[in-house]
Amino acid sequence: MRIGELSRRTGVSERLLRYYEEQGLLHPHRRPSGYREYREGDVATVRRIRTLLSAGLPTVLIAEVLPCMRDDGEKLVPTCAEMVEDLHEARARITGVIDELSASRAVLDEVIAAAPPLPERG
Repeated sequence: MRIGELSRRTGVSERLLRYYEEQGLLHPHRRPSGYREYREGDVATVRRIRTLLSAGLPTVLIAEVLPCMRDDGEKLVPTCAEMVEDLHEARARITGVIDELSASRAVLDEVIAAAPPLPERG
C-alpha cells in the first residue's frame, strides 16, 4: 500500500509516517519510481509506535524495543526480557518528571495562597 492509504488506515499523517521512517521505526520498500510501498503489517507497527509514544518513550528507545513487542489484544507485551530493564528506566525517568512537576505545583500553590484576596466585583 502507498503512504496515503497507510495514513488513512492509521489516522497518522503522511508527514509523521515519513518521520517514523527517518527514525528507523518503519522500513517501507522503495519502488524504482521512489514511491514508498508499505506492507499490511505496517498498520499494526504504526499502532504500536503510537502506543509507545503515548507511554512517553522517545523514538530512539522505541526503535530498540519495537522489534520485541507483540500485540496481545488491547495491550503490548514485550517478548525480549532484556528490553524490560529499558522500560523500567523509562518509567523511572517519567516518575522523576512527575515528581518535579508536583513539587513545582506545590510551590505555586503556596504563592497563590499568599496572594491578597481579589477585590469583589459588583
